[in-house]
Amino acid sequence: MLGSISRQRVYQLTSRRDFPAPVAQLSMGNVWLAEDVESWIAAHRPPVVDAVG
Repeated sequence: MLGSISRQRVYQLTSRRDFPAPVAQLSMGNVWLAEDVESWIAAHRPPVVDAVG
């Protein structure tokens, strides 16, 4: 959902205070609800502009 970003960038984003809290913490990592992440993306990421010229 966040595109092809590095693990480091994922950690930075998920560590932000305004990022949704995980719904579960498993041994392999945290789990978020897709709808929570989608809402966060819609509110915090600029729209992608198609460069057609």
